Amino acid sequence: MRAAVKQGRSRAWGVLALWVVVLAVALPFSGKLADVTQNRVVDYLPDGADSTQVARIQESLPGGGSTDLVLVYHREGGLTAADRAAADAQLDRIAREHRLTTRPEAVPAPDGSTLMYPVSTTEVDPDGPARVEFVEQVRETVRGGDGLTAEVGGPAAAATDADKVFESLDGPLLWTTVTVVALLLVLIYRSPLLWMVPLLAAGAANFLANATVYALHRGFDLTVTGQSTAVMAILVFGAGTDYALLLVARYREELRRHERPYEAMTAALRGCGPAVLASSGTVAAGLLCLLVADLNSSRGMGPIAAVGVLCALVAMITLLPALLVLLGRRVFWPLVPAYGSEPRAGRSLFAAMGGSAGRRPVTVLLTGAAVLGALALGSLNTPGPLKQEDGFVTTPESVTAQTTLTRSFPDQSSRPLAVVVPAKAADTALARIRGTARVVSAEPGRSADGWTEVSVLAQDPPESAGERTTIEALRTTLAGLDGHVGGSSAQQLDMEASNAADLRRVVPLVVLSVLLILILLLRSLVAPLLLVAAVIAVWAAALGIGALIFGPVFGFEGTDPGLPLLTFVFLVALGVDYGIFLMHRMREESLAGAEPSAAALTALRATGGVIASAGLVLAATFGVLLSMPMVALAEMGFFIAVGVLLDTFLVRTYLVTAASVALGRKVWWPGPLSRPALQPAPERTPGTPGATPDPLKVP
Repeated sequence: MRAAVKQGRSRAWGVLALWVVVLAVALPFSGKLADVTQNRVVDYLPDGADSTQVARIQESLPGGGSTDLVLVYHREGGLTAADRAAADAQLDRIAREHRLTTRPEAVPAPDGSTLMYPVSTTEVDPDGPARVEFVEQVRETVRGGDGLTAEVGGPAAAATDADKVFESLDGPLLWTTVTVVALLLVLIYRSPLLWMVPLLAAGAANFLANATVYALHRGFDLTVTGQSTAVMAILVFGAGTDYALLLVARYREELRRHERPYEAMTAALRGCGPAVLASSGTVAAGLLCLLVADLNSSRGMGPIAAVGVLCALVAMITLLPALLVLLGRRVFWPLVPAYGSEPRAGRSLFAAMGGSAGRRPVTVLLTGAAVLGALALGSLNTPGPLKQEDGFVTTPESVTAQTTLTRSFPDQSSRPLAVVVPAKAADTALARIRGTARVVSAEPGRSADGWTEVSVLAQDPPESAGERTTIEALRTTLAGLDGHVGGSSAQQLDMEASNAADLRRVVPLVVLSVLLILILLLRSLVAPLLLVAAVIAVWAAALGIGALIFGPVFGFEGTDPGLPLLTFVFLVALGVDYGIFLMHRMREESLAGAEPSAAALTALRATGGVIASAGLVLAATFGVLLSMPMVALAEMGFFIAVGVLLDTFLVRTYLVTAASVALGRKVWWPGPLSRPALQPAPERTPGTPGATPDPLKVP
């Protein structure tokens, strides 16, 4: 007996030592992930997009891509002669300190309140670290005062401001997530010690995930963005804590039946391991469907998020069990589960909720479906696409400069469109561009390698409906000449088009792949269809809620074009994850001979606490994104958090349970469980081997 105990502890020490080695190897590479993160709009776009072609061609022109700024001087009531002299002096200093493409000429606003100076240089790589230094030096030079405002805007300034925001995400996001998860674990476990163990395992998984993603980038040129790494960190802690909740709850119960922690952990892993493996595998499979997306950022998000989930899984079924075994029963102090004891009986909240769903299942089902449908109608109020200048929660200088320009130049764009045409057709292309409706000016620029660059000013403000029409007209005009239209506004237009195409391509694949996995797991067709339909309804309802409150409550001026696709993938994958916990237990009860209604209600009583705890943790971790300074991240966090809460406390608790009771054995059609059992097996009761314990019950 002592030999078995010693062997069990030795294995736990071995697992712990292996993790120490893995982390020692992973830590140096984990820290390098930030160095390969790309946050330019062009990095998000597919290689075949028109604006991507422009950016690539510009990089091959003399001097490479240009770094473009706009200096904006403004005084309410009109600029004075002293204001203009100060602006000219500051521009002269910038021209002396930096090699500009040309000496910019002042462009006055019609009302005389604003001066605009377009500044461009090719001595600075627009995508390199020198660009940030260049922008900061220009901002140090450009000064206002005494009623004169002086701001630096333009594409390079906006990119610098975005870089600062993404650089600020890593620390606050990670520590806020850790704090939120720690507080929830303390409340769930009511122990001063136990909460640290899952959190430590999740932290180790996060280091491993960062190193793995860095290796994938180096080996396969995987696109890594600030958005994808933020979501990966959320998933590592959120999904990892979910798996820990299920395992720890089962381990607590097994400690009452087994004297030795190692034996109790072995039984716990055998009992809940299949459900954890199946749920994490389903989530990863759903996320990997993003690999077929055309958008680089979405295609990279899939494997990065899947790596986060799988690393969390590995940590929670290896490192977490080893730590719990080595710490023994005392880790549960003060609520230590004694060997041979029974958990304190008490009325379960989920028993009461299940009872209400079981008494009138059809009424509950129709009422819940009506509620979700009404919420989904809110999506008809969805605001338009999020503009580049509206993408920050806290407005940076580049955005305020653009706002001033838009107000001061209502009949002229202050952001040039970048057009590249074959050099041999440059004259013809220039004539066609100038003849295009709503084009104010078109000036040729650099020329090399068979391409000529043309800077085009549209009449309408950036990212307005009029400018979009102009971009589309230019693309139609230049199509026969092999010309391309790019620049910031064209990139946003291409982003929306790519997201719309990816939505049509990825959504059916996600539904089909998740459905097939559920069919294989549950040996049924009706139950998987029920689960998938439920999570799609949750997604639609979450979109509707977001559309109704984004503007009035949060003040967001639009919706990120990529949100419908990404939130669909995450909510379907994560929602089905919880459905597996419930339906897998329901199937176990049915196999044990329980009648369909009894199996559904027993499954809810047994897994309700696990699902509620997991849902709260996952919603809270995604809710952390609401505190981030990027509107796209805040919107994603809100959508997924609301969707997870709807799924946890409405769909899983009431609708799926009510539908299962109403359908009876038909829920397992066409599998053998859909037919009456000839000789039912002895019925199990919660708490026996195979049952899933409720972590919210006081032991």
